[in-house]
Amino acid sequence: MKKQITIYLLLLFSLFTLAQSKKGVEVLFDGNKEYSELKANYRNNSIKIMTWNIQDLGGSKSSEVLVEIAKIINNVDIVAIQEVVAKDPRGAKAVAIIADELNRMGSKWDYAISDPTRSPSVYISERYAYIWRTSKLKNITRPYLDEELENLCYREPYIGKFLVKKSKEELVLVNIHTRKHNDVPELDIENLIKYSDDTCQNCIILGDFNLSENHEVWNDFYDSGFKVALQNKKTTLKRKCKKGNYKSHSIDNCYVKSKVFSINNAGVVDFVSGCGNLVEKRKISDHLPVVMELVEKK
Repeated sequence: MKKQITIYLLLLFSLFTLAQSKKGVEVLFDGNKEYSELKANYRNNSIKIMTWNIQDLGGSKSSEVLVEIAKIINNVDIVAIQEVVAKDPRGAKAVAIIADELNRMGSKWDYAISDPTRSPSVYISERYAYIWRTSKLKNITRPYLDEELENLCYREPYIGKFLVKKSKEELVLVNIHTRKHNDVPELDIENLIKYSDDTCQNCIILGDFNLSENHEVWNDFYDSGFKVALQNKKTTLKRKCKKGNYKSHSIDNCYVKSKVFSINNAGVVDFVSGCGNLVEKRKISDHLPVVMELVEKK
């Protein structure tokens, strides 16, 4: 009788563990109504682009966290990543692990990792990365750090040129993580105006800008034809939740200038979804990813 009870209890425990595991996947975006609605309204043949500052992406991330990051990225076609650890090879390794996890989820993915930025200090230097779905995009040339800006920006941008396979149009992504807010990030941003000329067709400047889209530094960009993906959407996480509020600043975004593509929709992926999850979910990052959907203009 005791043996039967033991077997029964073990069976119950196994079923409970399996249910919890499945639940963990299903509730990844629970409570994130904005992102759920965005996904529900995706158009056929659109390009879904994500920008994400993944805090200290490297040896600090457990294998479980890297899997969860991959699950989030799996909802888009390409991600531009900031804050890959530069002074430790585990930064580049973490990107490779995420790409490998994505390849296990049913689609083929490829990735590129930058050299360390030529920053004023090794403590400021980082790597960038791109990970993309090969059925939707083809890398035209190997992504590169913009050498012209290495002495003007704390972390020079990482340029990626991709061919949209359906439309045969080229997308140019300018991936940047500017200097901190108290270091005057507009000094970095004003140098990006070089990408407003006609040599940068279908140009997307995206990343962590450490200031909002309402700052006056963006006026020249708007005047030259750039459109912003998000307006007044907080993208960073506080350390503590107060009165249900765990989001802090509106500093991650995408800026698009194109005669071919327009922004159909955009949103923030809130993988926290409640104060009770904040401490655990901050292990993923202290920034929330931004997703933008591009469609061809008619």
